[in-house]
Amino acid sequence: MKPPFRISVVRMLGFAVLASLLSPPAFGAGVTVRFVGEPKAWSGAVEPWYQAVTEEWAKKTGNKLEYIGRPDDYSAVLPLYQQQWASKSPDVDIYQIDVVWQGMAAPHAVDLKKYYNEDELKAYFPRIIENNTVGGKLVSIPLYTDAGILYYRTDLLEKYGYKEPPKTWEELAAMAKKIQDGERAAGNSEFQGFVFEGKASESLTCNALEWIRSNGGGSVIEPDKRVSINNPNAIKALDTAHSWIGTISPAQITTYDEEGARKIWQAGNAAFMRNWPYAYGLGADPKSSAISGKFDITVLPKGGDNGSNAACLGGHQLMISAYSKAPDAAADLVRYLSSAGVQKKRAIDWSLLPTRPALYNDPDVLAKYPFFKTMLDVLNDAVTRPSTVTGADYNQLSTAFSQNVNKVLTGAESSKDAVVEVERVAKGMVH
Repeated sequence: MKPPFRISVVRMLGFAVLASLLSPPAFGAGVTVRFVGEPKAWSGAVEPWYQAVTEEWAKKTGNKLEYIGRPDDYSAVLPLYQQQWASKSPDVDIYQIDVVWQGMAAPHAVDLKKYYNEDELKAYFPRIIENNTVGGKLVSIPLYTDAGILYYRTDLLEKYGYKEPPKTWEELAAMAKKIQDGERAAGNSEFQGFVFEGKASESLTCNALEWIRSNGGGSVIEPDKRVSINNPNAIKALDTAHSWIGTISPAQITTYDEEGARKIWQAGNAAFMRNWPYAYGLGADPKSSAISGKFDITVLPKGGDNGSNAACLGGHQLMISAYSKAPDAAADLVRYLSSAGVQKKRAIDWSLLPTRPALYNDPDVLAKYPFFKTMLDVLNDAVTRPSTVTGADYNQLSTAFSQNVNKVLTGAESSKDAVVEVERVAKGMVH
């Protein structure tokens, strides 16, 4: 018997052609809810997964899900969303949006407080709910989350006499140098102490914010719109990062993204790596990884004894378009996809981190991915980027921030000059 739903991945050149591909949604029973989710390149895995998990919802409601794959090039996604929003298009009911797009998306989103009570919202990480709330409006519901973590080689720490991973950035630098020198002396001239994402990009924005926040240097722009980047702690954090280049990190680190760092790490040529949780499953694969069974993860280091742990928050959310003709049906699907049961299945099947803290103690989840236990501490320390307070200007701020930090890493600019320049750009955004 054919199930009462259908899922199709639309091969789209852009959302401008959606109107010609999709018919207007119907009202009442049998509503078709259109959801833009993961990249089209993932459709081979995503389509059957959504088909399976939405079967119960489709039978219960009598509605249908039409799944739309977004472009593979992530930099192209937001402009296409913005094109849809600007035209007030009803062609998409639910958008999967990045954690830093809340301020930009807010004017075009349904306030989800209409569909959730306070107790239900308490089941999610409070920092994500706070991040997703703009001017009192709940722009989106957390679908799955992400945060920066420190990977470390357990075998090498033991080999060089360390009983636990570093607690501070200073300890990391000392440990990385000792291990690096030892491994190079043993014949591995390519070995590095610490790899991370140093390319001028959103990834470097995340790394640099972690360095600065862990040293007590603030968030560039604070929630009350105070520009805070020009301070001694921020300068110290950037000076510290610059000191890694050519000592425990290769000079080429200033061109590395996540994959550049991961490939060195997974080949067995680094003692420590800052990256996202996605790299865990890849590194643990005995068929393709030289370090399978030889590493673990922990929270990112503090900036000295008086510092604090700071992991940059990432992840994706579900937003209902203010221009949807079926917002109630869309809200019902959002509630279902972000429910504890579906989040648990997503965690087990895809190793994507749930946005409900209770699932990090679930025995079935931990049996598949024991490292989730550590991730609960990481996410409790997660920090948000200044995207909500900057709204549509966030990309401009992030670009200026990452470009100037990259100049610090390469030695083209001093940390003091970098924070002054970022301060200038930031002050032009707040009123």
